[in-house]
Formats: sequence, C-alpha cells, structure tokens
Amino acid sequence: MRPIAAILLCLLVGPTTTASAQRTQEFASLVARLSEPDGAFHSDNLVSNETSYLHVFSAFRELGVKGGAYLGVGPEQGFSYLAEIEPEIAFIVDIRRDNLLLHLLLKAMFASARNRLEYLCLLYGRPVPADLPMWTDLPLESLLEYLDARPVDSLEHDTNHRRLMTLVEAFGVPLGDTDRGTLRRFHDEFARAGLDIQYTTQAGRMWRAMPTNRELYLATDLDGVQGSYLASEDRWRRVRDLQRRDRVVPVTGDLAGPKAVRAIAQYLVETDRKVSAFYLSNVEQYLFRNDVFPAFVANVRALPAGPSSVLVRSLVGGGRWGAGSSGTGLVSRQRAQTFRRFREMTAQPDSVSYRELVADAVELRLRAAPPANR
Repeated sequence: MRPIAAILLCLLVGPTTTASAQRTQEFASLVARLSEPDGAFHSDNLVSNETSYLHVFSAFRELGVKGGAYLGVGPEQGFSYLAEIEPEIAFIVDIRRDNLLLHLLLKAMFASARNRLEYLCLLYGRPVPADLPMWTDLPLESLLEYLDARPVDSLEHDTNHRRLMTLVEAFGVPLGDTDRGTLRRFHDEFARAGLDIQYTTQAGRMWRAMPTNRELYLATDLDGVQGSYLASEDRWRRVRDLQRRDRVVPVTGDLAGPKAVRAIAQYLVETDRKVSAFYLSNVEQYLFRNDVFPAFVANVRALPAGPSSVLVRSLVGGGRWGAGSSGTGLVSRQRAQTFRRFREMTAQPDSVSYRELVADAVELRLRAAPPANR
C-alpha cells in the first residue's frame, strides 16, 4: 500500500497499528493473487433479485453450517449469509470486476459507519442525523422510514463519495480512471433510486417486477423472522467486524475458470480452513449453457469441505427451472445441497443435467409467505 494512502486511512478510521497496516497490504495482495481477468455479464447487478434468499437459513441451522470459509457471488445479499454463518473469512467471487469495485465501496462504508443508519445514509446519499447514537437500536423499519422521508443531500453525497474514495484507494487495490468512474456511477445510482433500487438487466424485459432493496432488507426466513444483515445492530456489526479485519475478500473470477476458485482452494488448504457455504445463485445455469460445467465441478472438488458444507442455489424467473410456478408469489426459490451429494452426482459431470442437479437438491418448504416479499 502506498505510504500516503496508509496515512490517510489512519486519519479517517483511527489509529492504525503496524499489524493492521500489514493486514491491509495482505488484503490487496490476496485480491491480486486470487483474481482472474475481467469478464462480462448482462447486468450491473447492484442488488439482488432473490426474494427467497433468507429461506436457506433453516438448512444452515439444521446442518450446523457455521464458521469456516464462505464463498459466494453477487452484491450485498451475501452479507446476510455472513451475519448468519459468522465465517472466519469470506470470498465474494464474480466474473465482473465491477462487482469487486462495488464491494470495495461498501467496505469503505463499513470502515466509516458507526451504526446501521450511518451506513445506509452513506450508501443512499441521505443526511446523517445529529442524534445518530439514538438510532442505533431502533427497528430496521424506523431506519428505512428515516431514509424514505429525506431527499438526497447532493452536497453531502458528493463530499461523502470523495471521502469514501480516499478509503477505497487506501485499501491498496490498483484503480484506474475507468474504475473510479464506475464507482461514482454506482454510488449515484443508489442515491438516485434510494430504497426503490432494483435489479436491472440489458438482456431484455424482465419477466416480472423485481423486488426493491427495501423489500429485500425486510425479508424474513421461513420462521417469519427478519434475517438480513441490517435486521439488527448485532447482525450488521458481525459483517462490519469481518470487513474491518479485511476478512471479506472480493475476487474477480469465473467459477469455471482456471484460477480464482482453485487459488481460493489452495489458500484454504494453507490456512487449514474448510468451506461452510458456497452461494451460487443460478450461475450453474450459465455454466451448462456455455458447456463449461465440468470445469466448475473440478474446481468445487478442489475446495476443502466437511460434512456440513453446502452449496446454495437460487431458482429465479419463470422458466423451466425458475420460481414462476411455485404458487408462492416469490420471484425466486432457494435450494441447498451438501458438498458430499454434489460430488456424488457429478462423479461424471458430462452425464448430469442442470434439471437433475436442482431437482435433487433440498427444496426448502415455505411455511408462510413472508409479507415483505413480492
């Protein structure tokens, strides 16, 4: 990390010990060691489109999925899995470098924010209240009402973005002018759309309306309990602690690629850790379509895993494997499968279909449709 950046990081987030400065250098080195060249996807994917994302918590609890190493794709949805599993380390892997950039910006917000409301104000460009400490233990609904009641403060948003970018630069991951422009565009989109921000795509018209981030924040698990990383101050602090200790590592990589997953596997072997959960969303659908699923299977087989290690899938949309016919009114359905069962089914990866794979995985029974979901 550049000396000037290290000094700025110290000034912005408090005293920095030699150990923490070294840890930050190791963070940037690890990102570089694990990452592959940038790839493409048909969406900026700033937010999730999976209304059922918390339904897998019941499987986590029944199987004892806790600690270890978390792997997952996508934006901030994964933070809710971190709050539940409390892993020792997490790797957010996405084919798009833009996802890595977004996570660096979110990391800067965790480094700056004193509580959930300040974090949300930084993300959505809203003014931070003078009585901020009084909001710490209020229900999530109260925090969202605060954001909804206040327009974007353009001047404060601009000031905060510049301050956050100083932190992002201090993390040591090399950035170019295009990266900085992308980060500004992403941050401005959160401020412009507010809590109504939704998943969008350049691939064509959505088959139905996507959930807003407000709905995703308020989503519940199958017991009807709010479970997002913002549901309580304690859950948010679990993620903040990981972020501040550089234990959430964004990685640019193709899950079927030659480097990223294999390099993570090697790192886990070196540090004597096993995967607790690997969140895939519906990535396998694309891997089958592109005839690279066997390469993904080989990568998964390289990951150290135990009896409770699980893969988490989401069936999204109204197609053959989607959620449209579930009768639940949800945009998605979650599935969980143990690593052991996955490895059994994919012993000959060319002989298994995506349909067979998702049909075998455990379907989590919906007891009651969460009122916050669409």
